[in-house]
Amino acid sequence: MNIILLGPPGAGKGTQASSLVARRGMVQLSTGDMLRAAVKAETPVGLQAKAVMASGALVSDPIVSALIGERLDQGDTGSGVIFDGFPRTAAQAEALDLLLAERGQQLDHVIELTVDEAVLTERIVGRYTCAQCGEGYHDRFKQPAVAGVCDVCGSTSFKRRPDDTAETIATRMSIYRGETAPILPFYVARGLVAQVDGMADIEQVTAAIGAVLDG
Repeated sequence: MNIILLGPPGAGKGTQASSLVARRGMVQLSTGDMLRAAVKAETPVGLQAKAVMASGALVSDPIVSALIGERLDQGDTGSGVIFDGFPRTAAQAEALDLLLAERGQQLDHVIELTVDEAVLTERIVGRYTCAQCGEGYHDRFKQPAVAGVCDVCGSTSFKRRPDDTAETIATRMSIYRGETAPILPFYVARGLVAQVDGMADIEQVTAAIGAVLDG
């Protein structure tokens, strides 16, 4: 079972990918992580990528595709693969088809976690944590029992992530739409795309993804 898992930042894609790895033994292939690992290991593809990156250029589609192929041949992907960050262009989507076909495999599903951008923005912008123990809070959904005092450790110091702003989230959403726009029609035309409500509870999202995979 080979799938592409799509979703904007904050949609819970990482959580669901981790669940699929734990529950189904699937392997998550993140191109960014794989690129760093290949460069560090000095594999043939890694050496090519290192030279390109050293020059300040973007790693080309053929190199990324070779990286995916190299990883698929490592022998631990029998339970299926979750592609994360690849493909991002129509050319990469076609290359992925070829890579899988060469190995007697195919892409089974493209699952997109859909979100309400306004609600998602509220979720992200309002979150903060205890600076001492890391307990999570939210301006609207989860405030400390005593204002300004952590429920867990009693600290009065809190912090927010600097990039949890409405402007940053809007930029992330725009980038996501730009990256998925070229590939979604490619897979919709083949009947591979299923949309799952990413705003539902984590367990409900997990169950919905499971229903797609087992359907």
